Amino acid sequence: MTLLILGLILWVAAHFLNRLAPDLRTRMGDPGKGMVAIAIIISVVLMVLGYRSADGAVFWGRSGGLVGINNLLMILAFYMYAVSGPKGARVWVGTKVRHPQLVGFSIWAVAHLLVNGDVPSFVLFGGLLAWSLGSIVLINAQEGAWTPPEQAPMKKEAVAVVITLVVVAIVIAIHTWLGVTPVGE
Repeated sequence: MTLLILGLILWVAAHFLNRLAPDLRTRMGDPGKGMVAIAIIISVVLMVLGYRSADGAVFWGRSGGLVGINNLLMILAFYMYAVSGPKGARVWVGTKVRHPQLVGFSIWAVAHLLVNGDVPSFVLFGGLLAWSLGSIVLINAQEGAWTPPEQAPMKKEAVAVVITLVVVAIVIAIHTWLGVTPVGE
């Protein structure tokens, strides 16, 4: 569990560095970008290794209903990532949600909490959910009022849907390859 917690701490520190210590981040200059990227990669490795080796009480297991809800939430989570796109015009949902990537990340975490009712999952997915919601609050507090971006042409909506479906298929394949059954009970 120690590696998992260290990974979470490093993830949060790397992501909050620019928001909570902008002067330090500025002094780091361009090399700081690489250092932050490396810290994030290391944090992911620590979280994966820590999660895979962690033990803890199990409060509920997978069920067909929870897996189905998880899968629907995962499609929504990936869609939120797809609609975020670059600054500028966004598809319809992207004009209604200020932080589509962080909302998608939050949905991803909730979906994983639904199907993983054990302590290591509470630490990992609950910790990442707290980070994503905290990021939304922090960004909103620092940046103030939000002006929604312009709505993109419907063609971009179709592209977002296709990207979502491709990513979902890839993630299902990766989970299956890793021995985790992402569909069915």
